Amino acid sequence: MNNLDKTYTSLLQDILDNGVEKKDRTGTGTISVFGRQIRHKMSEGFPLLTTKKMAFKTMVVELLWFLRGDTNIKYLVDNDCHIWDGDAYKNYEKWWKSYSPGGAPIPLSKEEFINKIKTDDEFAKKWGELGPIYGHQWRSWYKRKTRLRSDVVGEPLTLPEIFEVKIPIDQIENLICDLKTNPDSRRLMVNAWNVGELDQMVLPPCHFGFQVYTRELDMFERWKMADLKPNMEEFDWANKYCDSLGVPKRAISLMWNQRSVDTFLGLPFNIASYGLLLEIIAKAVNMVPDELIGNLGDVHLYSNHIEQAKEQIGREPYLLPTLKHLRSDDKYRLLNEFSSLWGEFKISDFEIENYQSHPTIKAPLSN
Repeated sequence: MNNLDKTYTSLLQDILDNGVEKKDRTGTGTISVFGRQIRHKMSEGFPLLTTKKMAFKTMVVELLWFLRGDTNIKYLVDNDCHIWDGDAYKNYEKWWKSYSPGGAPIPLSKEEFINKIKTDDEFAKKWGELGPIYGHQWRSWYKRKTRLRSDVVGEPLTLPEIFEVKIPIDQIENLICDLKTNPDSRRLMVNAWNVGELDQMVLPPCHFGFQVYTRELDMFERWKMADLKPNMEEFDWANKYCDSLGVPKRAISLMWNQRSVDTFLGLPFNIASYGLLLEIIAKAVNMVPDELIGNLGDVHLYSNHIEQAKEQIGREPYLLPTLKHLRSDDKYRLLNEFSSLWGEFKISDFEIENYQSHPTIKAPLSN
């Protein structure tokens, strides 16, 4: 059964029926509704929409980029992911128009700009940088702490000199640690909305944070996973047997929050990306992916996506695919001990199986 595509196309119809016209920063124009939710049971399949063909590899590349703590599009471009090209080029374009002498024409077209990012490391270092966006906040949110200079050098000063240090906080590493030590905590959260650094980002986060929640699996759920049907006398044996196999004892759900939702192009990627993130986290802490939930704020269709949305609504969904992890369980379990390993995931570590879909529906991206 595929309830996800039906929920998604119902949301498209909701916007068409109830959306109000709104202006937006891109100048394209939207029809918009406010406050909607997407829910998906991971047991029903991996959340990759089937009513149009989805670029699974592109989604994986962007998520791994976040997990690396990277904020430069060089990694994306090198792996044929072009989601952020427009934002980087717009930043370059804006700078050139502000500082070029006499309003001289921009020296590089967008295509030339992206090719130079790929081939010129120095150029990429300068112009591929997007500021402290998602990956930076997930892996290196900075806490500022004021200290006296004498605290550091160990010598008292006549006039104490006060200075500030920045201490990086790895939210992903902390989340994994908390899941292993306090899985019932109500503080299992990761935030990307750093109000002190929004003005340094090319685009403030659309999906600005997520929270996870775990619950204990009952014995029947664990027995089913181990393909056991014990009788009354075998209950204790069955539970110990599940333990010996490493059968998970908990299920984990993930809920993300999104202030702004490009429903036709962006939301399908967000759903799949957070579905993959849930799968990765669940593997790292030996839990079962349970429910994926998206809380959506300004949910909109751009004016040049309306006909495409109508086409997708008319399509009948296929069964959802399944995700295959090609990295060993042992490597996942090392993630908590060696945070650097988050950057070692490869695109080839994940494979989608039995994916059947309708053809791609092309639509322009508004930057």
